[in-house]
Amino acid sequence: MNIADFDDWAQELLGIQRFKPIDDSLNGLQVGRSDGPLERIAFAVDASAETIRRARDAGAQALFVHHGLFWGKPAPLVGSMRARVAELLSADLALYACHLPLDAHPELGNNAVLARLLGIVDPQPFGEYHGVKLGFKGRLDRPASVDEVVRRVLPYGDEPRAMLRFGPASVSTVAVVSGGAPFEVLQAIAEGLDLYVTGEPSHSVYHEAMEAGINFAAAGHYATEVHGVKAVAERVARDLGIRTLFIEYPTGL
Repeated sequence: MNIADFDDWAQELLGIQRFKPIDDSLNGLQVGRSDGPLERIAFAVDASAETIRRARDAGAQALFVHHGLFWGKPAPLVGSMRARVAELLSADLALYACHLPLDAHPELGNNAVLARLLGIVDPQPFGEYHGVKLGFKGRLDRPASVDEVVRRVLPYGDEPRAMLRFGPASVSTVAVVSGGAPFEVLQAIAEGLDLYVTGEPSHSVYHEAMEAGINFAAAGHYATEVHGVKAVAERVARDLGIRTLFIEYPTGL
């Protein structure tokens, strides 16, 4: 399988074209490579200089990321952007990005995995963004404390970026939208949910959450968006027989 074959496979699996009207990311193949076989694909959350170097050093022929290099407008190849692209080209390393399609995918997406970790039974789509629901909501398998539910997303003791404890101490209903989606708490409020989980906080939602009596957990942008790339890596290894590598490079944010 070469990079063009992989692109065809990923486009179909992840429904990438569906998000073209609403996603500023250039989803799909962002930097190409020569027409050789893909023997190893690296996976990471971000296309940074460090993840590119690690993918190169691991002998990968492609790097699959959630956050790519190009976002809705022409970007001059200067400074760090030039250095990243130069490294990709000199290593003959393809860059493949999948942003909103990897948030919303019903099985492999960040939010689908988070819903399973949270213990949501029969998760339903939630968090409308330009007519598409990216996250999930539902009832937990059993009522649990806010701290217990958050530990399901941050199992290694990491602290959430923010916790607003304005709702019930024992929660039964939860909604989740990964990454930078603090304002979707307003949709959780409208639906009368006990807890809303996302990646990033915002000062602007503090009083809304307090006055509505809902719990708000910002577990971290990176921490909520490692799951989709890991799930795709597992699918690539299983279905395509290509060796995979996940590059852990957390920002703490």
